[in-house]
Amino acid sequence: MSKKVKKHYSGIGGQAVLEGIMMKNKEHYSIAVRKADGSIAVDIENYRTSYHDRWMTKVPFVRGIFNFIDSLVLGMKSLNYSADIYAEEEGEDAEKKESSAKSDKAFTTIVGIASVLLAIGLFMVLPVYLTGLVSDRIRNASLIAIIEGAIRLAIFLIYIVAISLMKDIRRVYMYHGAEHKCINCIERGRPLTVNNVMRSSRMHKRCGTSFLLFVVLVSIIVFFFIRVDNMALKVLIRIALIPVIAGISYELLRFAGRFDNPITYIISAPGMLLQRLTTREPDEKMAEVAIAAVEAVFDWREFLLDEFGYDYSEDDEEIADKDGDGFQDEDDGTEESEEAGKSEATGENGESAEVEAQEETEESSVTEESEEAGDTTETAEDGETEESEAADGSEETEAPETDGEAAADTTDDGSDPVTE
Repeated sequence: MSKKVKKHYSGIGGQAVLEGIMMKNKEHYSIAVRKADGSIAVDIENYRTSYHDRWMTKVPFVRGIFNFIDSLVLGMKSLNYSADIYAEEEGEDAEKKESSAKSDKAFTTIVGIASVLLAIGLFMVLPVYLTGLVSDRIRNASLIAIIEGAIRLAIFLIYIVAISLMKDIRRVYMYHGAEHKCINCIERGRPLTVNNVMRSSRMHKRCGTSFLLFVVLVSIIVFFFIRVDNMALKVLIRIALIPVIAGISYELLRFAGRFDNPITYIISAPGMLLQRLTTREPDEKMAEVAIAAVEAVFDWREFLLDEFGYDYSEDDEEIADKDGDGFQDEDDGTEESEEAGKSEATGENGESAEVEAQEETEESSVTEESEEAGDTTETAEDGETEESEAADGSEETEAPETDGEAAADTTDDGSDPVTE
C-alpha cells in the first residue's frame, strides 16, 4: 500500500485553450498547442502589468480583484495565440495571416467584453428581475433574498451543464483535465512523466470553476444582508459589489489551495464536485501538451528536490514502478520498495503477505532459540560432568554448580517461542 503524500504548493496555474494549455508561473507564462502535424508549438512570454508587485497586489481582499482582471486579460491573449496557430495551419499567406490575426484579436476582445456583460446579466440582473415578479406575493424579505440566491445558483449550474454538452467544449474540458493532472502530479511529489500525469487526479482545489462557484455562494450571503426595495438601486448595488465578492472569493480559493486540512476539504468539496462537469479525462497526447507547457516555465525537478528531497535526474526517465502504487516516483528507487512489490505480487493480498512474513520470522525465532537452548543444555551437562569429577577427586571440596545454574537461568529468562 502506498503512503499518502502531503501536497505542496507550487504556485503555478493555467487554463485550457483551443487544442492546448496555458501555464503561468509568476510573471512568466507559456502556451503549448498541438498542431495538425502532431508537433507541439510552445510560446513563452512575460506578463507584467503596471501595478505588478505593488501594494494592491498584496493586500488581502484587494489583490483578488486584480488577479481576476489578470486572468481575463491573459485568457484572451492565450486564445488569440491558439487562433493564430490555426491560421498558420490553413496555409494562409503573410498578409492574410496578419489581417486574420488582427481580426481574431478584435473578435476575441469583443467576445470577452460580451461574455462579462452576459455574465452580469445572467447572474446578477436576471435573478433580481425574477424575484421581483413574486415579491408582491411574498412579504418576508429574508425569504425573497433566499429565493434570489437559489435562482442565481440554479442559473449557474444550468449554464455549466449546458456548455458541457457541446462537442467542442468537451475537448477543451479534456485539456482542462490535463492541466489539473500536471499540477497535481507535481504537488504530490511525482516526476512529471506521462504515466504519472495520467494517474493523477483531474480535480484541483485552485480551479477557476471553484472560484466561480465561490462567487455565486458569497454573493448569496452578501446580498442576504444588503437589502433595498428599489429595483434599479438593487441592480446597481449588485453590480457595484462584484469586486468585493471577487476579492472574498479569491481569498477563500487561495486559502483552500494552500492548505490540506478538514476545513479546506469542506470548503473545496462543492467546487471539486462541480469540476466533474468542467473537466474530462484527457488522452496521453493531451498530457504531453500539458507537460510541455509546464516545463517551459517551471523547473519541476528543482521543485521536487527542494520540497520533497527527491533528486530526479534525466537517467531516471524510464524508472519502473517497483512498489506497485501506479506511479513512477522516488519510492521505486529503493530496494525496500522492490521487495515490497515482489511480496505483494507473490501473496494473494497485502494481509496474506504480512502473515507469511510474520510466520517466517517466528520460525526463525524458534530455530534460533532452540539452538540457544541446545547450547545451554550442553553447557549444563558439561557443568554436571565437572561436578562429578570434582566429587570423585575430593569429598571435602564442594562441587562447582555455578556454571550449571547460570545456564539454567539463561534458559528460564528466555521467552517461550510457543507462548509468543
